[in-house]
Amino acid sequence: MTPQNIQLIGVPMDSGKKRRGCLMGPDAYRTAGLADALRSLGHEVADMGNVAPGLFDATPHPHLHALGETIAWTEALSAASTSACADALPIFMGGDHALALGTVHGAAAHAAAQGRPLFVLWLDAHTDYHTPQSTDSGNLHGTPMGYLTGRDGFDGFPAVPHPIPHAQIAMLGLRSVDAQERAALEETDVTYIDMRHIDEHGIAKPLSAFLARAAKENAMLHVSLDVDFLDPSVAPAVGTTVPGGATMREGHLVMEMICDSGLLTSLDLVELNPFLDERGRTAQAMVDLTASAFGRRIFDRPTRAYS
Repeated sequence: MTPQNIQLIGVPMDSGKKRRGCLMGPDAYRTAGLADALRSLGHEVADMGNVAPGLFDATPHPHLHALGETIAWTEALSAASTSACADALPIFMGGDHALALGTVHGAAAHAAAQGRPLFVLWLDAHTDYHTPQSTDSGNLHGTPMGYLTGRDGFDGFPAVPHPIPHAQIAMLGLRSVDAQERAALEETDVTYIDMRHIDEHGIAKPLSAFLARAAKENAMLHVSLDVDFLDPSVAPAVGTTVPGGATMREGHLVMEMICDSGLLTSLDLVELNPFLDERGRTAQAMVDLTASAFGRRIFDRPTRAYS
Protein backbone atom coordinates (compact mmCIF):
# COMPACT_ATOMS: atom_id res chain seq x y z
CA MET A 1 0.00 0.00 0.00
CA THR A 2 1.20 3.50 -0.80
CA PRO A 3 2.32 5.27 2.41
CA GLN A 4 -0.53 7.32 3.82
CA ASN A 5 -0.76 10.47 5.89
CA ILE A 6 -3.04 9.24 8.69
CA GLN A 7 -4.71 11.26 11.42
CA LEU A 8 -5.95 9.47 14.53
CA ILE A 9 -8.94 11.32 15.99
CA GLY A 10 -10.35 10.26 19.33
CA VAL A 11 -14.12 10.34 19.80
CA PRO A 12 -15.00 9.63 23.46
CA MET A 13 -18.69 9.61 22.61
CA ASP A 14 -21.04 7.68 24.86
CA SER A 15 -24.39 9.30 24.15
CA GLY A 16 -25.73 7.00 21.45
CA LYS A 17 -26.94 4.38 23.92
CA LYS A 18 -27.63 3.93 27.60
CA ARG A 19 -24.86 1.44 28.47
CA ARG A 20 -21.74 3.34 29.41
CA GLY A 21 -18.11 2.60 28.60
CA CYS A 22 -17.40 3.52 24.97
CA LEU A 23 -15.96 6.87 26.02
CA MET A 24 -12.84 4.89 27.07
CA GLY A 25 -12.40 3.51 23.54
CA PRO A 26 -9.95 6.09 22.14
CA ASP A 27 -7.43 5.57 24.91
CA ALA A 28 -7.78 1.80 24.61
CA TYR A 29 -6.73 2.05 20.97
CA ARG A 30 -3.82 4.23 21.94
CA THR A 31 -2.75 1.79 24.66
CA ALA A 32 -3.07 -1.15 22.26
CA GLY A 33 -0.54 0.49 19.95
CA LEU A 34 -2.60 1.58 16.95
CA ALA A 35 -0.22 4.40 16.00
CA ASP A 36 2.87 2.20 16.27
CA ALA A 37 1.23 -0.56 14.22
CA LEU A 38 0.50 1.87 11.39
CA ARG A 39 3.94 3.51 11.56
CA SER A 40 5.57 0.08 11.32
CA LEU A 41 3.87 -0.28 7.93
CA GLY A 42 5.51 2.89 6.65
CA HIS A 43 2.66 5.36 7.20
CA GLU A 44 2.94 8.83 8.68
CA VAL A 45 0.68 8.99 11.73
CA ALA A 46 -0.38 11.98 13.81
CA ASP A 47 -2.59 11.65 16.89
CA MET A 48 -4.82 14.71 16.83
CA GLY A 49 -6.23 14.18 20.31
CA ASN A 50 -9.94 14.00 21.04
CA VAL A 51 -12.92 15.82 19.55
CA ALA A 52 -15.38 17.34 22.01
CA PRO A 53 -18.97 18.47 21.47
CA GLY A 54 -20.02 22.07 21.85
CA LEU A 55 -22.54 23.29 24.37
CA PHE A 56 -25.86 21.49 24.22
CA ASP A 57 -29.28 21.35 25.81
CA ALA A 58 -29.27 18.43 28.26
CA THR A 59 -33.02 18.49 28.84
CA PRO A 60 -34.18 14.85 28.77
CA HIS A 61 -36.26 13.80 25.78
CA PRO A 62 -39.33 11.67 26.55
CA HIS A 63 -38.08 8.87 24.29
CA LEU A 64 -34.64 9.51 22.82
CA HIS A 65 -31.51 9.05 24.93
CA ALA A 66 -29.19 12.09 25.14
CA LEU A 67 -30.65 13.79 22.08
CA GLY A 68 -29.07 17.22 22.64
CA GLU A 69 -25.64 15.75 23.33
CA THR A 70 -25.78 13.55 20.24
CA ILE A 71 -26.72 16.50 18.05
CA ALA A 72 -23.76 18.45 19.45
CA TRP A 73 -21.43 15.53 18.75
CA THR A 74 -22.78 15.30 15.20
CA GLU A 75 -22.07 18.98 14.56
CA ALA A 76 -18.55 18.77 15.99
CA LEU A 77 -17.68 15.53 14.18
CA SER A 78 -19.01 16.70 10.83
CA ALA A 79 -16.71 19.71 10.98
CA ALA A 80 -13.76 17.61 12.18
CA SER A 81 -14.33 15.01 9.47
CA THR A 82 -14.65 17.53 6.65
CA SER A 83 -11.39 19.17 7.72
CA ALA A 84 -9.49 15.92 8.32
CA CYS A 85 -10.53 14.36 5.01
CA ALA A 86 -9.09 17.38 3.20
CA ASP A 87 -5.67 16.92 4.79
CA ALA A 88 -5.22 13.22 5.51
CA LEU A 89 -6.84 9.82 5.89
CA PRO A 90 -8.66 10.07 9.23
CA ILE A 91 -9.28 7.15 11.57
CA PHE A 92 -11.98 7.99 14.09
CA MET A 93 -11.39 6.04 17.29
CA GLY A 94 -14.73 5.68 19.04
CA GLY A 95 -16.88 5.90 20.86
CA ASP A 96 -20.31 4.46 20.05
CA HIS A 97 -21.67 4.13 16.51
CA ALA A 98 -23.67 7.35 16.73
CA LEU A 99 -20.36 9.02 15.88
CA ALA A 100 -20.97 8.03 12.24
CA LEU A 101 -23.81 10.58 12.16
CA GLY A 102 -21.03 13.17 12.04
CA THR A 103 -18.03 11.40 10.52
CA VAL A 104 -19.85 10.23 7.39
CA HIS A 105 -21.72 13.55 7.16
CA GLY A 106 -18.36 15.32 6.97
CA ALA A 107 -16.82 12.78 4.60
CA ALA A 108 -19.79 13.21 2.26
CA ALA A 109 -19.33 16.98 2.30
CA HIS A 110 -15.65 16.59 1.41
CA ALA A 111 -16.42 14.11 -1.38
CA ALA A 112 -19.03 16.46 -2.83
CA ALA A 113 -16.51 19.31 -2.80
CA GLN A 114 -14.15 17.08 -4.78
CA GLY A 115 -16.88 16.15 -7.24
CA ARG A 116 -16.60 12.47 -6.31
CA PRO A 117 -19.14 10.00 -4.93
CA LEU A 118 -18.76 8.59 -1.43
CA PHE A 119 -19.31 4.87 -0.98
CA VAL A 120 -19.91 3.53 2.55
CA LEU A 121 -19.02 0.03 3.77
CA TRP A 122 -20.93 -0.73 6.98
CA LEU A 123 -19.38 -3.67 8.87
CA ASP A 124 -21.90 -4.36 11.60
CA ALA A 125 -24.37 -6.86 13.04
CA HIS A 126 -27.02 -4.16 12.68
CA THR A 127 -28.19 -1.95 9.83
CA ASP A 128 -28.59 1.17 12.04
CA TYR A 129 -31.26 2.36 9.61
CA HIS A 130 -33.77 3.57 12.18
CA THR A 131 -35.11 7.09 12.51
CA PRO A 132 -35.73 8.84 15.85
CA GLN A 133 -39.40 7.93 15.42
CA SER A 134 -38.92 4.25 14.57
CA THR A 135 -36.38 3.27 17.23
CA ASP A 136 -38.00 1.36 20.08
CA SER A 137 -34.97 1.67 22.35
CA GLY A 138 -34.44 5.41 21.92
CA ASN A 139 -30.73 4.72 21.36
CA LEU A 140 -29.46 6.96 18.58
CA HIS A 141 -26.53 4.69 17.71
CA GLY A 142 -29.17 2.75 15.75
CA THR A 143 -29.92 5.68 13.42
CA PRO A 144 -26.80 6.78 11.48
CA MET A 145 -27.64 5.09 8.18
CA GLY A 146 -31.19 6.42 8.35
CA TYR A 147 -29.88 9.94 8.86
CA LEU A 148 -27.10 9.76 6.27
CA THR A 149 -29.40 8.48 3.53
CA GLY A 150 -31.76 11.40 4.12
CA ARG A 151 -34.65 9.73 5.94
CA ASP A 152 -37.09 12.10 7.62
CA GLY A 153 -37.43 12.75 11.33
CA PHE A 154 -34.03 14.05 12.39
CA ASP A 155 -35.27 17.38 13.71
CA GLY A 156 -32.51 19.48 15.27
CA PHE A 157 -29.68 17.60 13.54
CA PRO A 158 -27.59 19.29 10.84
CA ALA A 159 -29.23 19.19 7.42
CA VAL A 160 -28.02 16.44 5.08
CA PRO A 161 -27.21 18.25 1.82
CA HIS A 162 -25.32 15.24 0.45
CA PRO A 163 -27.34 12.12 1.33
CA ILE A 164 -25.60 8.84 0.52
CA PRO A 165 -27.41 7.09 -2.35
CA HIS A 166 -28.52 3.65 -1.25
CA ALA A 167 -26.71 2.03 -4.17
CA GLN A 168 -23.44 3.34 -2.73
CA ILE A 169 -23.86 1.48 0.58
CA ALA A 170 -22.92 -2.10 1.46
CA MET A 171 -23.75 -3.65 4.83
CA LEU A 172 -21.82 -6.81 5.71
CA GLY A 173 -22.22 -9.13 8.68
CA LEU A 174 -25.88 -8.46 9.44
CA ARG A 175 -27.62 -10.75 11.92
CA SER A 176 -29.76 -8.50 14.14
CA VAL A 177 -32.20 -6.38 12.11
CA ASP A 178 -35.52 -5.03 13.39
CA ALA A 179 -38.62 -5.72 11.30
CA GLN A 180 -39.13 -2.02 10.54
CA GLU A 181 -35.56 -1.64 9.33
CA ARG A 182 -35.81 -4.75 7.19
CA ALA A 183 -39.02 -3.59 5.55
CA ALA A 184 -37.56 -0.16 4.81
CA LEU A 185 -34.29 -1.53 3.45
CA GLU A 186 -36.03 -4.00 1.19
CA GLU A 187 -37.47 -1.00 -0.66
CA THR A 188 -33.94 0.27 -1.45
CA ASP A 189 -30.96 -0.92 -3.47
CA VAL A 190 -28.59 -1.13 -0.50
CA THR A 191 -26.25 -4.13 -0.73
CA TYR A 192 -26.96 -6.04 2.46
CA ILE A 193 -25.16 -9.30 3.20
CA ASP A 194 -26.22 -11.24 6.27
CA MET A 195 -24.23 -13.97 8.01
CA ARG A 196 -26.21 -16.77 6.37
CA HIS A 197 -25.19 -15.47 2.96
CA ILE A 198 -21.59 -15.29 4.15
CA ASP A 199 -21.80 -18.84 5.56
CA GLU A 200 -23.21 -20.18 2.28
CA HIS A 201 -21.25 -18.16 -0.28
CA GLY A 202 -18.32 -16.51 1.49
CA ILE A 203 -17.58 -12.87 2.09
CA ALA A 204 -15.17 -12.11 -0.76
CA LYS A 205 -17.50 -12.15 -3.78
CA PRO A 206 -20.07 -9.52 -2.65
CA LEU A 207 -17.35 -7.29 -1.22
CA SER A 208 -15.31 -7.56 -4.40
CA ALA A 209 -18.33 -6.55 -6.49
CA PHE A 210 -19.02 -3.53 -4.27
CA LEU A 211 -15.41 -2.36 -4.35
CA ALA A 212 -15.28 -2.81 -8.12
CA ARG A 213 -18.31 -0.53 -8.51
CA ALA A 214 -16.70 2.05 -6.25
CA ALA A 215 -13.48 1.93 -8.25
CA LYS A 216 -15.36 2.29 -11.55
CA GLU A 217 -17.00 5.46 -10.26
CA ASN A 218 -13.74 6.92 -8.89
CA ALA A 219 -15.33 6.93 -5.44
CA MET A 220 -14.02 7.75 -2.03
CA LEU A 221 -14.65 4.98 0.50
CA HIS A 222 -15.68 5.39 4.12
CA VAL A 223 -15.51 2.19 6.18
CA SER A 224 -17.36 1.98 9.50
CA LEU A 225 -16.16 -1.02 11.53
CA ASP A 226 -18.27 -1.97 14.56
CA VAL A 227 -16.81 -4.38 17.10
CA ASP A 228 -19.99 -6.44 16.87
CA PHE A 229 -19.21 -7.25 13.22
CA LEU A 230 -16.98 -9.87 14.83
CA ASP A 231 -18.21 -12.85 16.79
CA PRO A 232 -18.23 -12.08 20.53
CA SER A 233 -16.04 -15.13 21.14
CA VAL A 234 -13.14 -13.18 19.63
CA ALA A 235 -14.31 -9.63 20.39
CA PRO A 236 -16.30 -9.54 23.65
CA ALA A 237 -15.87 -5.85 24.49
CA VAL A 238 -19.14 -4.55 23.06
CA GLY A 239 -22.47 -3.79 24.67
CA THR A 240 -24.47 -5.20 21.74
CA THR A 241 -23.10 -8.74 21.50
CA VAL A 242 -24.78 -10.87 18.83
CA PRO A 243 -23.56 -14.47 18.47
CA GLY A 244 -22.67 -15.79 15.05
CA GLY A 245 -20.50 -12.96 13.78
CA ALA A 246 -17.51 -12.87 11.48
CA THR A 247 -14.38 -14.78 12.38
CA MET A 248 -11.05 -13.02 12.72
CA ARG A 249 -9.94 -14.56 9.45
CA GLU A 250 -13.04 -13.21 7.67
CA GLY A 251 -12.37 -9.85 9.27
CA HIS A 252 -8.77 -9.83 8.06
CA LEU A 253 -9.86 -10.84 4.57
CA VAL A 254 -12.29 -7.91 4.41
CA MET A 255 -9.64 -5.45 5.55
CA GLU A 256 -7.00 -6.88 3.21
CA MET A 257 -9.40 -6.52 0.28
CA ILE A 258 -10.07 -2.93 1.30
CA CYS A 259 -6.33 -2.33 1.31
CA ASP A 260 -5.90 -3.97 -2.10
CA SER A 261 -8.62 -1.76 -3.56
CA GLY A 262 -6.72 1.43 -2.73
CA LEU A 263 -10.07 3.18 -2.17
CA LEU A 264 -10.09 3.80 1.58
CA THR A 265 -10.31 7.50 2.47
CA SER A 266 -11.73 7.43 6.03
CA LEU A 267 -12.38 4.86 8.76
CA ASP A 268 -14.50 4.54 11.91
CA LEU A 269 -13.59 2.14 14.73
CA VAL A 270 -16.67 1.99 16.94
CA GLU A 271 -18.44 0.42 19.91
CA LEU A 272 -15.30 -0.73 21.76
CA ASN A 273 -16.21 -0.79 25.45
CA PRO A 274 -12.98 -1.48 27.37
CA PHE A 275 -14.99 -2.00 30.57
CA LEU A 276 -16.24 -5.25 29.00
CA ASP A 277 -12.93 -6.40 27.52
CA GLU A 278 -10.74 -9.32 28.55
CA ARG A 279 -7.14 -8.16 29.05
CA GLY A 280 -7.37 -5.89 26.04
CA ARG A 281 -8.04 -8.66 23.52
CA THR A 282 -10.81 -6.81 21.66
CA ALA A 283 -8.81 -3.60 21.40
CA GLN A 284 -5.87 -5.59 20.07
CA ALA A 285 -8.07 -7.43 17.58
CA MET A 286 -9.37 -4.11 16.24
CA VAL A 287 -5.81 -2.77 15.96
CA ASP A 288 -4.79 -5.87 14.04
CA LEU A 289 -7.73 -5.54 11.66
CA THR A 290 -6.89 -1.88 11.10
CA ALA A 291 -3.30 -2.83 10.31
CA SER A 292 -4.61 -5.26 7.68
CA ALA A 293 -6.48 -2.38 6.04
CA PHE A 294 -3.18 -0.51 5.78
CA GLY A 295 -0.93 -3.19 4.37
CA ARG A 296 -0.16 -5.85 6.96
CA ARG A 297 -0.27 -9.38 5.57
CA ILE A 298 -0.56 -12.79 7.16
CA PHE A 299 3.17 -13.49 7.04
CA ASP A 300 4.12 -10.35 8.98
CA ARG A 301 1.29 -10.35 11.52
CA PRO A 302 2.74 -10.59 15.04
CA THR A 303 1.80 -13.45 17.33
CA ARG A 304 -0.26 -12.37 20.35
CA ALA A 305 -0.01 -13.88 23.80
CA TYR A 306 -2.74 -13.24 26.38
CA SER A 307 -1.12 -14.00 29.69
